[in-house]
Amino acid sequence: MRTIELAGVSVPVIGQGTWRMGEDPLQRRAEVGALQLGIDEGMTLIDTAEMYAEGGAEEVVGEAIRGRRDQVIVVSKVYPHNASRKGIPRACDASLTRLGTDYIDLYLLHWRGQYPLEETVEAFERLREAGKIGRWGVSNFDVADLQELASPECATNQVLYNIEERGIEFDLLPWQQRHLPLMAYCPIAQGGGLLSSPTLEQIAHRHEVTPAQVSLAWVLRQEGVIAIPKAVQPEHVRLNAAAANVVLEEHDLDAIDRVFGAPKRKHPLAMV
Repeated sequence: MRTIELAGVSVPVIGQGTWRMGEDPLQRRAEVGALQLGIDEGMTLIDTAEMYAEGGAEEVVGEAIRGRRDQVIVVSKVYPHNASRKGIPRACDASLTRLGTDYIDLYLLHWRGQYPLEETVEAFERLREAGKIGRWGVSNFDVADLQELASPECATNQVLYNIEERGIEFDLLPWQQRHLPLMAYCPIAQGGGLLSSPTLEQIAHRHEVTPAQVSLAWVLRQEGVIAIPKAVQPEHVRLNAAAANVVLEEHDLDAIDRVFGAPKRKHPLAMV
């Protein structure tokens, strides 16, 4: 699979998301199996957060990577209300326990909250010095937030980006392409109506792929972008991994633009 440099290491351009995992005990075995299959398929970057199922998703990840920790890059995120000088170390230790590991490769501030960025960065740096995290970054930051942060140590910004939510193309994506990689969450817009779009279905038919794979390939057409779709069904996991090989042609992109137009002005940063 194609790779990109993130936080000083080479990672696949398609990773695995875990939002909504860990919520249903009856799905636990399937979720663990899906993540393990994804690792086998080359999607060795796994994204999670203490917010997801209030730690339940981290527990799923911990079970999935047991005995395979050296094969994966683990990304987790801290709640804004825990992002203080004292709160971050406690939150990180709790995440480490749930993940069953002694370090997190990349630790992100989930979104801006009440604490000054300087305080959060100081706490992140202390965790890095202690060896509990490899690098740190942010999530749901717009250009102004990143400019205020103004830290060369920030490894990434994770934001919502898909065919239906293109607002970041106006300013945030170009800015990040000059400074740091972007992680795209919900790259297939949580499925739904997008995947039944006649335009995507036609493109998928021409390439002999699925609309979801077209959506992922569309996100990955941009330089410096990593997509982190979530999948539980084995077939979907394999299709996600294979999407890294899908190359859309100019007329495909034009067709998408006609239906899902690129932004012509600044939009508020979309979040889910």
